[in-house]
Amino acid sequence: MKILHTSDWHIGQKLLNKDRLEEHEMALKWLQETILQQSIDVLVVAGDIFDIGSPPNYARKLYYAFLTSLINSPCRHIVIIGGNHDSPSMLEAPKTLLESLNTYVIGSAPSEPKDAILQLKDANGATELLVAAVPFLRDRDLRSSASGETGAERIHAIKQNIRKHYQDLGKAVEDLPNYKDIPVLATGHLYASGAQSSEKQNNIYIGDVENILAQDFPAIFDYVALGHIHRAQTVGKLDHVRYSGSIIPLSFSETKDQKSIYILEFQGKNLTTTERLDIPTFRRLKTIKGDPTNIEEKLEAFAKRRSEPLPAWVEVLIESEQILPNINLEIAEYCNKLGLEALKVRILSTQRNTWSDSTLMNLEDLDTLEVFRKKCAQLGHLPDQMDELESSFLELQDWMREMKQAAE
Repeated sequence: MKILHTSDWHIGQKLLNKDRLEEHEMALKWLQETILQQSIDVLVVAGDIFDIGSPPNYARKLYYAFLTSLINSPCRHIVIIGGNHDSPSMLEAPKTLLESLNTYVIGSAPSEPKDAILQLKDANGATELLVAAVPFLRDRDLRSSASGETGAERIHAIKQNIRKHYQDLGKAVEDLPNYKDIPVLATGHLYASGAQSSEKQNNIYIGDVENILAQDFPAIFDYVALGHIHRAQTVGKLDHVRYSGSIIPLSFSETKDQKSIYILEFQGKNLTTTERLDIPTFRRLKTIKGDPTNIEEKLEAFAKRRSEPLPAWVEVLIESEQILPNINLEIAEYCNKLGLEALKVRILSTQRNTWSDSTLMNLEDLDTLEVFRKKCAQLGHLPDQMDELESSFLELQDWMREMKQAAE
């Protein structure tokens, strides 16, 4: 049996107001062709299918077109779990219809552990793969708040309950009569201890970076397919616990990452090979830094090296203490001549000891939690208060998102 592990598609994402439709079309077309060429039996997508809970119509159309393209392929089963960017209700709306096509969507955690265990059947009706399908676990899936609970206590309780959730699923698998003879795979969308991200990655459960140790996943799982971190990697030096990473670079901080998928091959219950397959780069994202005397030379050198099918997007950082009138327009025009597109042009002060660096911070470079942290810092809140404040802020943010989705 061959299983393809991918995650973090983020269909519908915009980068500085530029949509990524062409890149996603090419990436999913490549994924479809790979499934055909590699004779993949099972596709597992570990969360963040979409970039926002209510994705634009073109993103939904692309998603369903991709699923439809696999109907007559060797891929017998598709397992899709929700990530923290996904709306569980939106993902699960066509659940019954998709199951008729052997596509299983788990947007939120079922209340009973046994209901999260998928028994995927072969052509003869025998179970050939067990999947403990765990999506992004929201607070309501894990626990209820306790009166007077501190931020640190809340974080500790969340971590305990994440571990317990996987332990309960392991026990549910053990209750099945055939689990010792067939592969058992688990999914997850979280921040596991030891994972390295390309950029500063906010912990979706707050606190330190450890939601769960790689060793905390029950030994009954032959492979753990993770999503949320955009860089492909193993976790905790365990070959069977892996992030597949995103399928396209989602920010300028990910430009050095080679995007990829994992292909697993099982002989009976034994995981015999785990192959990392690189995804072609369809559009380069590049940060180019220099001073007014050499920035054009650096742009030209980069333009000569690129060979991707789509025009590259560049972030241009110019180190200067001088005021440079019309520099944005000049750089944009020069990039156009080279077949590049300048998405952002910034002037960086070379005087690092002044507070001017803070004036260079753009809101578009920050997520909402980072803006909240900076505002709290301005108001003088002490560091030991931050976990509790951030926890309350994210709970309010999640509530507002859910209310918006319900209204739509």
